[in-house]
Amino acid sequence: MKPQAGFIFTAILWASFVAQAADEWPQFLGPNRNGVSAATGLLDSWPAAGPKEVWRVTGGAGMSGIASAGGHLCTLVQHDGQQWLVAHHPATGKQQWQTTLAPEYKNTQGDGPRATPTIAGERVFAFTGQGILTCVNLATGSQMWSHDVVGELKGKVAEYGMACSPLLVGDLVIVTVGAPKACLIAYKAQSGERAWTAGDDPCGYSSPALLNVGGRQQIVAFTGGSVIGVTSDSGKVLWRHPYETDYECNTASPIAVDGNVLISSGENHGSALLKLNPNGDKFDVAEIWSSQGPRSVLRSEWQTPILLDGKLYGLDNIGSAGPITNLTCLDAATGKQLWQQPRFGKANMIAADGKLFFTSMTGELIIVRATPKGYEEIGRKQVSGPTRQAPAIADGKLYLRDDKEIICLDIRK
Repeated sequence: MKPQAGFIFTAILWASFVAQAADEWPQFLGPNRNGVSAATGLLDSWPAAGPKEVWRVTGGAGMSGIASAGGHLCTLVQHDGQQWLVAHHPATGKQQWQTTLAPEYKNTQGDGPRATPTIAGERVFAFTGQGILTCVNLATGSQMWSHDVVGELKGKVAEYGMACSPLLVGDLVIVTVGAPKACLIAYKAQSGERAWTAGDDPCGYSSPALLNVGGRQQIVAFTGGSVIGVTSDSGKVLWRHPYETDYECNTASPIAVDGNVLISSGENHGSALLKLNPNGDKFDVAEIWSSQGPRSVLRSEWQTPILLDGKLYGLDNIGSAGPITNLTCLDAATGKQLWQQPRFGKANMIAADGKLFFTSMTGELIIVRATPKGYEEIGRKQVSGPTRQAPAIADGKLYLRDDKEIICLDIRK
């Protein structure tokens, strides 16, 4: 019997996505959506002039991160009254194409799109500041389908803008929208046809992840009022754990810790490690550890913590969106603090080759060795203007951006 076209498309799309894991950065937080790259051979000591700059090109406003795969470097920028999905050549920075997605998005917390595009096979998926989800051909930039998700579901744009980076699971692309009875929505990646909706929470600002937790693979979303787990095929809600924060500011993505779920939120809230106990076809939720309030060990404002060898590295924001941010290392299983670097400053981070790579709100690139023994800085350098975006690593290069430029640095030994 001849396989159906939809099955073939799904297999090709998923196989290409998995194949990218070794040396590309195809989506928000990298190949496995956990902020960790498999890259090795990266610099161990700080060059006299800092990492070599390979290229620097004009970009635009926005908080979108960078995705790199299939010979294209993609991000969302805002200029000339529009939000654009742009593609550049990773080696040279030369612009390959730009596609307009929506009118400009303005907000008191910063103008421009917030979400990072997702590259999968021959397609790129992008989500604008006002909640328009678009599928674009990677080679040409031509639009394949588009949905005004917030408008179609009669929802409302989040107070600080729609920030969910699209998640690809099989032949489905999923975003958090927070509309009535549609906290999450899934579309068929090939056609743009709606597949399912799930949940009834406000959207928050976090991006969902596909995690293997509670003994099964499931989509876990940190919403504006809870963390939920849903099936990828139908969107059935498997469990819900309330977690309300001021202004619905749950922003960091959930991560898996030894089969359990870790969530962390700023605005003077905290972190919790959740165990999922099977109960029929659903789960009961219990806290393994929880650290909340002004004395919490970790309050991740908009930076997803990094898990390496059982240790959590996170940026702990002190106060209600306050200016003081400490870098901290915890034992993930217990929540016990192993060390802290006070007043490290607001930044975002990823990890590779036993090191943490930070881009700070002041425009510094900072590299720190990832060790539970204590803070060990390899070096730092001013490389950009103010930025909230985490960098991306692909093929020995580190890519970062601010509201004006996109920059490529060589970080190989």
